[in-house]
Amino acid sequence: MPSFNQSVFHPTVFFLTGIPGFETYHAWIFIPFCCLYVIAISGNGMILFIIITESNLHEPMYYFLSMLSFSDLGLCLSTLVTMVGIFWFNTREISFDACIGQMFFIHGFTLRESSVLLAMAFDCYIAICNPLRYATILTNSRIIKVGFAIVVRVTTVVVPLLLLLKCLSFCGSHVLHHSYCFHPDVMKLSCTDTKINSAFGLAIVISTAALDSVLILLSYVLIIRSVLNIASSEEQKKAFGTCVSHTSAVAIFYIPTISLSLVHRFGKHAPPLVHTLIANIYLLILPVMNPIIYSVKTKQIRKAMVKIFLSKLI
Repeated sequence: MPSFNQSVFHPTVFFLTGIPGFETYHAWIFIPFCCLYVIAISGNGMILFIIITESNLHEPMYYFLSMLSFSDLGLCLSTLVTMVGIFWFNTREISFDACIGQMFFIHGFTLRESSVLLAMAFDCYIAICNPLRYATILTNSRIIKVGFAIVVRVTTVVVPLLLLLKCLSFCGSHVLHHSYCFHPDVMKLSCTDTKINSAFGLAIVISTAALDSVLILLSYVLIIRSVLNIASSEEQKKAFGTCVSHTSAVAIFYIPTISLSLVHRFGKHAPPLVHTLIANIYLLILPVMNPIIYSVKTKQIRKAMVKIFLSKLI
């Protein structure tokens, strides 16, 4: 069992990886990545700005959406520096402590996103299945409590995970497979027993993302059952339309997350390029797609964006 003692050896630096085999073209390859970062940061920043400044959007659904955008923004910014360093300045080194810090933000914002999606599923369920009590159930004080609970959940899960990682010794290769520090990737480089770390990591996945996905699925089963009891087909269509944006956000969160987890667990012999591509897709698809989905599918957000653009043009 790992323990904090003087025999634990931490490397001075880890070495991050860009696109294996295409190092010569890194400066050009990063141009589309840079465009995605701009879209993600500006899109999520704009949604946050709109929800804060537009008083008619001060409702539970949009409060949860602002939490989602904040998580996407944090996920983007937590990897921007290392991505720019690798692709434009060929700076692959990252200190062990900086790596731990980056993992805290990456895994923290990912877990926060899963928790917010669960809260948004509950919001959809109340709005469709119990609309008359919506305002009394989802009060501002309860939404604040949900936000605080999400922060506590993230902290109590991620901090022990990283403290266990600091107990490990790293005496072999220090080359990571991604452009940022990712817990399973760093753990594989340890030359000591990682069974406890693996078991704790698996327990976290089951008790957070897996549990959240089951509860989200359950909420949609209840929503579908409630909607099918509505006699009017027009009302059914309207009810299903309420949850389209959230369903899309859930899909683009869980599909890349599951894919990356499967590659790390079962893709030991997969080419390094596969690890890198899936890791970068996992990193950027969430922050890029969420503001697009909600600006297209949510009428109030779309109208507010048009209003801002028109005011700038005038």
